[in-house]
Amino acid sequence: MPREDGKVALYTCGPTVYNDIHIGNARTFISFDTIRRYLMWRGYDVTFVQNVTDVDDKIIARAAEEGREASEVAAEYTQAFIDVMRAVGVLDPTTRPHATETIDDMIALIERLIASEHAYEVDGDVYFAVRSFPAYGKLSGRDVDDMRSGARVEVDERKHDPLDFALWKASKPGEPSWPSPWGAGRPGWHIECSAMSEAEFELPFDIHGGGVDLVFPHHENEIAQSEAASGTPMANYWMHGGMLQINSEKMSKSLGNFTLLKDVLTRYPAPVVRLLMLQTHYRSPLDFSDARLDEAQAAYERIVTFVRNATWATAHVGDGEVSGRKAPDDAAKATFTATLDDARAKFIADMDDDFNTAGALGAIFEAVKRGNEYLAAHEGTLDDADGVLLRRAVDEITELLGALGVELSPAETGENNTAADADVEALLAQRQQARADKDWTRADELRDEIEARGYTIEDTAQGARVVRASVAG
Repeated sequence: MPREDGKVALYTCGPTVYNDIHIGNARTFISFDTIRRYLMWRGYDVTFVQNVTDVDDKIIARAAEEGREASEVAAEYTQAFIDVMRAVGVLDPTTRPHATETIDDMIALIERLIASEHAYEVDGDVYFAVRSFPAYGKLSGRDVDDMRSGARVEVDERKHDPLDFALWKASKPGEPSWPSPWGAGRPGWHIECSAMSEAEFELPFDIHGGGVDLVFPHHENEIAQSEAASGTPMANYWMHGGMLQINSEKMSKSLGNFTLLKDVLTRYPAPVVRLLMLQTHYRSPLDFSDARLDEAQAAYERIVTFVRNATWATAHVGDGEVSGRKAPDDAAKATFTATLDDARAKFIADMDDDFNTAGALGAIFEAVKRGNEYLAAHEGTLDDADGVLLRRAVDEITELLGALGVELSPAETGENNTAADADVEALLAQRQQARADKDWTRADELRDEIEARGYTIEDTAQGARVVRASVAG
């Protein structure tokens, strides 16, 4: 339950902006965007905070390699991150604090930790004293006596304990720095999320999220900093997304399988990428490959095809006939209505069960399957009541997908027509007339022109229609 009725305070760790994000990063961001969207769909007022780490060793190293300022590198890849997130359908956060814009908050938090003897200063560096916080290790389940220094924690003989980690780093020549009570320097990585989340939310806030690789040391250190300074829990729920593999192997530059999200989006549309991500529970490992993207593409096209066909049938109720087929009786209508009711109920039940997107998608695909069967069995015999039922099916499916951030293209599904679409419809009408006049040469010319515009022609019981070739068939 959220701390405040009807409201959710959600914080997730954002990017370190020294490069374009890879598909593994994207999985975490898409997972928490889906969680946020579903909570909003369920009626919660969600305040979503995601930070940007725009000062860091990797940013400084990248800048040095390229002969640029660290701030220039950070600005470039911050915007690149925002652009690619929008491209894949991830909503902008409510607030997006940057590390370089919240230095004062970090300094104030470090001062509180020093005053309470949870931190100490050595030659302009400030370290958190891990053993001053008895609960250290509670998130990762590690025993402090068995631990070694974690990622991004430099071994330094000046530290009281090898596990102690940097809160503030004294400046080095050529590095960005800010004034502080301990001299010019810059913040350590872990302190920024503690300072930013406390600045945005009263502790404890509801949910803190990130990838499973952040459990230790990053999130463990956040807990130690925040709870040592405040005396209260940092967050009520900690949620972590599973790792992503490429063709069953760990993604790494050395293996040559390092895949950037922006490159994937040049080959597959955003809904397909999201569908693949959502077919596996957010906490479970995900195997990412072109073969699985192709499967997701086929699944997306099944959905689009049903929505397109149902939309067409709704608009053409009573047009044409198909001999040998029966109009749907009351029992058939009732069965399909129950299918839609069940799909919605199952979708909610699965998403309420730790955001089980795989089960939720299964409910949607079952509705699509039954909808296709309904259309196939009764094509050319539908009445106005069927039109209402099919309209409900389209609305239900698109709404549930939208709650997961999978947006169907109106141009593909036939939900709207652009001026160009109207021109194509006019060409189709001319082709139909040419065929009626047995002017086959002109009919073929019109067909070629329609296909050149990216459409294909389908014959149905209600007559010919055009659809975008990318989802035809």
